[in-house]
Amino acid sequence: MSLRIVVCVKYVPDATGDRHFADDLTVDRDDVDGLLSELDEYAVEQALQIADEADDAEITVLTVGPEDAKDALRKALSMGADKAVHVEDDDLHGTDVIGTSLVLAKAVEKTGYDLVICGMASTDGTMGVLPALLAERLGVPQVTLLSEVSVADGVVKGRRDGDTASEQLEASLPAVVSVTDQSGEARYPSFKGIMAAKKKPVESLDLGDLDLEADEVGLEGAWTAVDSAAQRPARTAGTIVKDEGEGGKQLAEFLASQKFI
Repeated sequence: MSLRIVVCVKYVPDATGDRHFADDLTVDRDDVDGLLSELDEYAVEQALQIADEADDAEITVLTVGPEDAKDALRKALSMGADKAVHVEDDDLHGTDVIGTSLVLAKAVEKTGYDLVICGMASTDGTMGVLPALLAERLGVPQVTLLSEVSVADGVVKGRRDGDTASEQLEASLPAVVSVTDQSGEARYPSFKGIMAAKKKPVESLDLGDLDLEADEVGLEGAWTAVDSAAQRPARTAGTIVKDEGEGGKQLAEFLASQKFI
């Protein structure tokens, strides 16, 4: 039986762009270029490596987002994933991580899975809790923040590196795992892979397909909200300390005034 791997990926604003909030205090995604979250590239890479070791495996990449989010899916497909699922619905605008985990869980169940792989966090929200929420909604074990992962005989195993020790973890499939940026460099799509990605299937789903109501997601259904936002102050000129015999003292006083020492 084929090992069914689902990789959850996110289309995020380019961190090098000029990011800001829209009038409704959600991230304005129209005025900045987007791309596949770099941390999710590691998840795609680990899925590909697991598939290479399996006798038979199929990799589905899944995202929730606007029309442009298909670009993230195409990137993952060009890396080597087999097919993609895109959940798009106008009522998803403003959905927080709680709502996103609900939508992903419904989509994963509809797609069918043995193993779900996520990045350790998204590069825009950086919350890092979605894999745990997804596992809870699916009712399966979670093995998170892995720097090494493998699957054999119906069991997923991995190494989690902490500040003082490393842990060896395992769970029976089906399960949800997340991988860190220490799990191995993601491969670059080849020209052949880019061309092949154009022919791979991308299934589109909306809330109706997942038996979800609009008030369960979006700004209305969000458990979190941004109350206010202000533009970051312009960078000011630095303080120059001239050493005329008292430089060390002045430097110490400056650092103390800024509570650095």
